Amino acid sequence: MTGTAGDREPGAHRRPATDRDSADRGGTDRDMTGWGGTDRDVTDRDTGGDRRAGVRRPVWRRGRDHLITIAWLVVVWSLLWGEFSWGNLLGGVLVAVVVLVVFPLPRVTFGGRLRPLALADFVVWFVVELVVASVHVGWLAVRPRRQPPGAIVAVRLRVRTDLNLTLTAEVLSLVPGTLIVEADRETGTLYVHVLDAHDDRTLADSRDRILALEARLVRAIGSAAELRQVSVPGPSERRQPP
Repeated sequence: MTGTAGDREPGAHRRPATDRDSADRGGTDRDMTGWGGTDRDVTDRDTGGDRRAGVRRPVWRRGRDHLITIAWLVVVWSLLWGEFSWGNLLGGVLVAVVVLVVFPLPRVTFGGRLRPLALADFVVWFVVELVVASVHVGWLAVRPRRQPPGAIVAVRLRVRTDLNLTLTAEVLSLVPGTLIVEADRETGTLYVHVLDAHDDRTLADSRDRILALEARLVRAIGSAAELRQVSVPGPSERRQPP
């Protein structure tokens, strides 16, 4: 005889959930915590949910995530204007708040850890990369030769989270000579247009630089799990010398 949960006989017990049950549901009980994973167990990226087992994230964590997002948008806004000033700072805060309110994205939790030394290393590397890339693009513009060839390379990131995909794409877009053409959220792949790509070796070097950028970002603000993922060498790094 069937009935509600409260009408079960005293001796009746629920069958414990197994791995097969999870597989029958499409394998959705996958842990996505990390510095860029959404704070939920159901991993359908299109749902944009932010609950774990029906429990909402604490208010302080949502507020922290919003502050981190606003701070990053303010930095990008100031870099686009080319200077850091009080006007750009206030304008960046205003634009960031409008973007978060008018164009809300699926909530992304930050589960990593800020490492000051690794972050300083990333900043120094990024400044050097900006200078070198700017000089290189400037030389390509004035040298008396034909137009430099370009190519689009597909780079699959090792940490396939929304935050990692976004940060890597943003940093690449700020470096002269590279431009994000498309980003595949499902596979964590960036399609990057690179300048002066004249042979296969240049394309391989471009992939290595993008993966090195990802590794520096993760070492600066990633979790232990992401650090283990970026420690795996890329395809070009695994190639054996002839």
